[in-house]
Amino acid sequence: MLKYRLMFGPLMILGLIGVLWLDEWLDHAAAPRWVPEFIRADGTWPPGLPIFLVGLALAPLACWELKAIFRAAGISATKGTLTFGAIAGMSACYLMPRGSDAPTGAAIISAAAALVLAVSLVVHSRRRIPQGATAAAGAGLIAFVYLGLLFGVLLLLRREHSAWVLLGVLVITKSCDIGAYFTGKAVGRRKLIPWLSPGKTWEGLVGGVALAAGVGVLAVWLERQTGADGGQMALSPVEGAVLGALLAITGQAGDLTASLLKRDAGIKDSGTILPGFGGVLDVIDSILLVAPVAYWYLRVW
Repeated sequence: MLKYRLMFGPLMILGLIGVLWLDEWLDHAAAPRWVPEFIRADGTWPPGLPIFLVGLALAPLACWELKAIFRAAGISATKGTLTFGAIAGMSACYLMPRGSDAPTGAAIISAAAALVLAVSLVVHSRRRIPQGATAAAGAGLIAFVYLGLLFGVLLLLRREHSAWVLLGVLVITKSCDIGAYFTGKAVGRRKLIPWLSPGKTWEGLVGGVALAAGVGVLAVWLERQTGADGGQMALSPVEGAVLGALLAITGQAGDLTASLLKRDAGIKDSGTILPGFGGVLDVIDSILLVAPVAYWYLRVW
């Protein structure tokens, strides 16, 4: 397992850096006239476009895994409905007109949710069997919120900050996983939640939070040295450490949330597409729940 993680982990990191570098470059490149005016940002390509496209590419894979979880739990849901829900959530966030006021934003999200609910019920009704309609509708809305809106918050975070700030958030979150893994292997004794995730320990959690807090301080220092966010983010080292700890704890909560869904279905990993890591959901589960916490922490400070 460790061998595969050391092999594929760096490749995924390089791919992520490449996407974010392209995103940052496009953010300063002139957009052609065919790009809708409400999407363009001061005449340049909209920030987050490569990330949005990656999200669209990952949505079918993640929804395939989510469908398998639902099926194992006895819930009937089609891959197409789940994918539609996930893409609707991402699109509602990313394609929201810049400068929209709060009521407009709430109306757009509500309309997208209603559309996903309607599509889920219509697709289920094609079988002409009323049993399972509630579960099918709930599955569609879970995909809408869990894979759609939460990923969409990452895109909203990118709207307000540089791609390198987003990279910092992702690195801080994943550093907790690394710290927890090695600390748990070395000194882990007391199980965190045995009935849910028997591999996690309290010692591992402490080690992961400590490493993430340190990476948070380092990220703040790098931002101050490079001005990567254009002077928008002015966190102190203490605030960087608090951010790191918050993202670490939230990321672990996100991982446990996915574990809860998988335990309910009686499976260990969401998929096998990524050797050493499992499925797409196994890689992004911690990031999804972190997105709103990172967004509001940076917004407040």
